Amino acid sequence: MNYVTAENLSKSYGLKSLFENITFHVNEGDKIAIVAKNGSGKSTLLKILMGKEIADSGTVTVNKDIQVVLFDQEIDFDPQLSIEAYMMTLDSAPIAAVKNYHHALHTGNPEDMEKAMTEMEMHKAWDLENEMKQILSQLKITDLEAKMGTLSGGQVKRVALAKLLTETRAEHRHILLIMDEPTNHLDVDMVEWLENYLNKAKITLLLVTHDRYFLDAVCDTIWEMEDGNLYLHRGSYATYLENKMIREENLNATIDKANNLYRKELEWMRRQPKARTTKSKSRIDAFYETEKTAKTDTRKESLELDFEMKRLGRKILELHHIDKSYGDKVLLKDFSYQFQRGDKIGIVGKNGAGKSTLLNIIQGLEPADRGTIETGETIQFGYFSQKGLHYNEDERVIDFIREISENFPLANGRTISASQFLRLFLFDDQTQYSPISKLSGGEKRRLHLMYVLYQNPNFLIFDEPTNDLDLPTLTVLENFLQNFQGSLIIVSHDRYFMDRIVDHVLAFEGNGKIRDFTGNFSEYRERQKQEEAGQKEEKTKSTEVPAAKAAEPKNQLKKKLTFKEQRELEQIEKEMPETESARDEILKQLNNETDYQIIADLSTRLEVLTERLEEMEMRWLQLQD
Repeated sequence: MNYVTAENLSKSYGLKSLFENITFHVNEGDKIAIVAKNGSGKSTLLKILMGKEIADSGTVTVNKDIQVVLFDQEIDFDPQLSIEAYMMTLDSAPIAAVKNYHHALHTGNPEDMEKAMTEMEMHKAWDLENEMKQILSQLKITDLEAKMGTLSGGQVKRVALAKLLTETRAEHRHILLIMDEPTNHLDVDMVEWLENYLNKAKITLLLVTHDRYFLDAVCDTIWEMEDGNLYLHRGSYATYLENKMIREENLNATIDKANNLYRKELEWMRRQPKARTTKSKSRIDAFYETEKTAKTDTRKESLELDFEMKRLGRKILELHHIDKSYGDKVLLKDFSYQFQRGDKIGIVGKNGAGKSTLLNIIQGLEPADRGTIETGETIQFGYFSQKGLHYNEDERVIDFIREISENFPLANGRTISASQFLRLFLFDDQTQYSPISKLSGGEKRRLHLMYVLYQNPNFLIFDEPTNDLDLPTLTVLENFLQNFQGSLIIVSHDRYFMDRIVDHVLAFEGNGKIRDFTGNFSEYRERQKQEEAGQKEEKTKSTEVPAAKAAEPKNQLKKKLTFKEQRELEQIEKEMPETESARDEILKQLNNETDYQIIADLSTRLEVLTERLEEMEMRWLQLQD
């Protein structure tokens, strides 16, 4: 079934063309990831599909039988609503049926109850409320009475994600789910759960994400947006990279041929008289097409540069017996670590475990409760935080960077200019001379990254650097960091990014405990899963042994009962499972019954069986004692 068809779609803002004459289809069951540099038009394309923006030309046809649902970066909510009330604001028939059912239970009106149960059955909503709470629980949202206005930004996003997933479950119709960076503010456990959920769900998905492991786990198609074009790739992220490389090699070969032809045709053009014949006009038109191809800019600045980093002394950074708590919550307990030159350390752990607090303590932005910190005299920190930069929005990008220095130092006394350094991080000439206010959110994030790196620090500290950065920028950043000779600390939930960069992990495991693990993130994660599996196995064994030992005293106890009591105990143990089975059968009938009189009769029988079960349980306990 076709969901969406777009034909010859174009969109520009002023002189900047985002995409031109692109055509694509979305069919039922497709799971598509969009990959593009920030500012290439990803968000604009999504808004056009949602009907929130209009294309300059071309057509978008959305099947009338589908609903397009968007999970966006910006979340609208009433801060006075509880989480549960916010979840119930979903505009769907199954949610309305659940609300009507609760209202009927509260009022006790038989007619309302009959109508509500009919709605619940019609919309298959009996398990919806439990599923909603399970989704919230998986996303670490447990206090459903908490007000939305009291939640952190990350918690708000997780609640909104739970609401969206509940909506796709509640609506028993065709849905195109559009998700813009869904893994931001999720820890690794949550991301892995979401991967599994989206894989099992029978949904059609259009996804923007920087998380390459998540992309590979969920999507089977990649749309690449570059230079106003849309390229389709079937397969993994690695397949996309291979296809892109082949395309660029072919383009470069075409440009080389065009350059040779251009030089010959340019000489012919210069020899032509002013009065040109019709015959020569076609050759002139062909010349301008050749010129356009020959002058195509495919420059890819290399990051394999020998950077002149400020000298590191013998002492880098030493932490001795650090403690830090907030009230009863222990974040760091007797933590010691000695950083070495060239350390590339990843810090992982659940949200709120204390990772950002450790970064602040290292830089002297926050005091420790106990312990000492020794920082080398030559250390210059470069801190890429989640808070962003302060800047004058009317200032041009190039001027903002030049305020630090006109040039960036390389080895052997060489330098590159601020403009060349900006080009390394995908800021083209037009963008460099644009005011900061014209940048997209992702481009401003990239400018923040540039601001940190251009100061040439020798100890980099990155707190969630991959949030809101596009995949091309991440690739450039990874190449930069792999060549970086100083010390590096990264806090990130991006597994692919961590695996490429870090070779050492400090894992916050709760209650102030920090594990020192040598290896990359995936190796640590695998060790963690093995240990959890081992703990579960040990727990199972430990519960089996006491149960077996408990059987002996029980048999001995039975021998001490009178003959009559022994017979009574045996009868109860036989009758209890039968009574429980009868009760469960009535509960099952109640879930499927719509006739109010039958419901009333079943409810009476259920009450009798429940009372009988309680009596048997009490007597069984007395006989056991």
